[in-house]
Formats: sequence, C-alpha cells, structure tokens
Amino acid sequence: MRLSLLGGGGFRVPLVYSALAEGGRSGGLIDELTLHDTDRRRLDVVASVIDQLPPGPRVRTTTDLDEALAGADFVFSAIRVGGTEGRVGDERLPLAEGLLGQETVGPGGILYGLRTVPVARAVAERVRALAPRAWVVNFTNPAGLVTEAMAEVLGDRVIGICDSPVGLVRRAAAAAGVPAGEVGYDYLGLNHLGWLRSLRWRGEELLPGLLASDEALASFEEGRLFGGELLRALGSLPNEYLHYYYFARETLEAVRTAQETRGEFLRRQQEEFFAGAAADPQRALELWQRVRREREETYLADSRAAGGGWERGASDLEGGGYEQVALSLMRALAGADPSPAPPRLILNVAGRGAIPSLPDDAVVETVCAVDTEGAHPLPVAPLGGAELGLVGQVKAAERATVAAARSGEWNAALRALVAHPLVDSAAAAGRMLRAAGWQDDSGDGS
Repeated sequence: MRLSLLGGGGFRVPLVYSALAEGGRSGGLIDELTLHDTDRRRLDVVASVIDQLPPGPRVRTTTDLDEALAGADFVFSAIRVGGTEGRVGDERLPLAEGLLGQETVGPGGILYGLRTVPVARAVAERVRALAPRAWVVNFTNPAGLVTEAMAEVLGDRVIGICDSPVGLVRRAAAAAGVPAGEVGYDYLGLNHLGWLRSLRWRGEELLPGLLASDEALASFEEGRLFGGELLRALGSLPNEYLHYYYFARETLEAVRTAQETRGEFLRRQQEEFFAGAAADPQRALELWQRVRREREETYLADSRAAGGGWERGASDLEGGGYEQVALSLMRALAGADPSPAPPRLILNVAGRGAIPSLPDDAVVETVCAVDTEGAHPLPVAPLGGAELGLVGQVKAAERATVAAARSGEWNAALRALVAHPLVDSAAAAGRMLRAAGWQDDSGDGS
C-alpha cells in the first residue's frame, strides 16, 4: 500500500517514518512512502535524516502534488501555508492589538485558518480526482477547522488527528498509577478545546481521586498547568490548550514579555537546522535529534511561564504523538488492527449528534470506534453548560472562518474574528484583517 505525506519536508516527518519502520507498528502495511513538499531543499534534508534511520518502506520525494497523490491508499496532510513566517504574523498581529496570538487559538488561529483553508480544499479536490478511495488523515492546524473544510469535499474520508488528547490520557493514567493502555475514558470538545471527564480502570472510576490529590496533580503537565483548585471546580481535566482561555490574562502577559514568540523561535531554529543539515548531510540525523529535543522541551513555554514556570518532565516528553495516533488509525481503517474489537481513538470527525446543539456535520473531537468503514463517534456524557457555551462560540468562529476562506468576503472574515471569545474588539479585528492583507469590500467606507 502507498502512503503520501503532504508537507514531506516538515520537521515531524522522520517520526512518521520511524514509526512505520518499527517492528510490528505498521504491520508491514505500507510499502512505499511518498514525501511531497513545495520546497526541494527541505525534502532533500528530510530524506538525508531518513537515510540515517533504521530501514522502513521505500521512500520517494516529489514537488508535484498530482504525482504524489496518484494511486495513494492513504494521504497524511501536514502542510503549513505561509511557513513559519506566516505563523510569526499570526502571532504578532494580535499581540499588537493586546490579544493572544497563537497558532490554533484565538485570532492567530483564525488568521491561520483563513490562509490555510483554500489550499487545504484544493488539496482535497485533487485527492478526490486522483485517489478517490484514499483515506486522508489531517495533521494540518488548526486541525478541527481544516478537517471540516476538507470534509466539504471528501466527506467522512478525511479524519483529523491531534496528539494532545492521547497525551492527556497517558499522563493522567500514569498519575493515577495504572497502565495507560488499559484505561477507558470519556473525552469531548473541539480540537484544542476538549475535556477528559472520565478515567476508568477495571470498573473503577479514577478521576475524582486524581483530582482530589494535589500530589498526583503535581506529577503531570495538565495538573501543574491548571492547578488543583480550578480542576476540582471543573470536575474534569482540560486539554492543555484551554490554558489560553482559563488563564488568558496571565498567558498574554507571559507572551508579551517573552524575548520571541513561539513562531519566531521555530523560524530561527528551523532555518539553522535546514541550513546546517543541507551543508553537512552526514550530520542530518544528529542535528535533527538535537533540535527535536529542544522543540519538545520548550513546548507551551508561555503557558508554563504563566503558571509559575517549570521544566517539562520525562513523562511529558514521551513519544506516542501524532505519528502513533495516525498509524493506529491507518491500521484500523485498513482492517490490519489485531484487536478483537474496533480500536477506540480520540479523533476529529463530524459529530453526528455527539454535541446535540451543533450541526451534524460540525467536526468535533471525541472518542471514536474505528473500522474499515471509518471513524464512528461513541456515546459520551453531555457537556456541562459552561463547556457547551464555550464550544458553541468557538465552533461558530470556526465555521465562519471556513465560509470566509471559501468566499473571500471581508464581512465573512470579520464575522469569524469577532465571533471568537478571545477577540474583545471588533475594531481590533478589522485592523488585524487589514494588516493580514484582506481588502475591505463591505462598502461602508471604513
């Protein structure tokens, strides 16, 4: 079978290849991996890293999208429209207005979505034309929003993934002292806006005991980020990205006082890595491993700074992220999963009533059973009123973003920004749009 990885010059690609190469992980499912990117230098550097890893499926590279897609059985989409330079703008434009700028959250996420959706839809249209039976696994951020846009073309054959929920489950299980692979769980929300509401092991509900123990909460990232007082008030464990909502003031101050934004850090780091690895391909793997460790150690540094500051622990740095979620999903879709029952994964799919107040085709992040027919949301407990209100407002902003990106209309883009709960000024929203290059065609003279 053939896997095409769009964004094949991306930094995470060697992780996908390593997971495919590990014994039994892919079950020999993939014979050929095609890496596609618009940047030939990045492709060549990533190929140099892969050449120094244990052997896996054969690899080919191309800058031609149609060549990459033709005949693919699976497509992993991990594109970054505008590159890290675009991300820097998504962060700096909101900060200039006194608002949080983040890749997937708030006005930064909306700006990124407005730029990304047209390209993602164009990719989906080429998949439909050249590989209509392929399953598309979307890594591209903002993952829920982009998955919803691609689903307008591909229907249920596109599924979004994120490693934050599985990481939360893994860390919570470790803090509770039970094997992560044996727990049951209940998780519901949107991408980067969800809550773990149940953690069960051998018939016992573990979450209340975990929330009651400050010592246990202090042993893992989300417990330290949010603190026992808030977590006990919520009665759940939020996804780490909800720190931007629950501690917006503190996180904004941490971002403002930082020497550089996350995008600026990644831009500098990636420029140095790709230049160094291109100049000395024999050291590509060594350089990649060093840079990857630094990326993981500095992940969500602003939120940690806002919470008092601490270094990420070994459990927070463990693997099993995007690449393992994607491969588990791929095996199940191909009917190659050895489990007697369909595997349960937290995925971004059309909710179909998982959150009754949302349209059926609205993409949510929830627990799904996966088989050869696709990913099927499982029954979960309803959201509480506060959580439901936040989800409804953010989903309205997401759907408005998809509509605006499709139409290119100023009024639609403005509606998307002002709908988001982290945007507190319509005037600031308009200024951000103009700075991002949108033309005011509303006819009101402003």
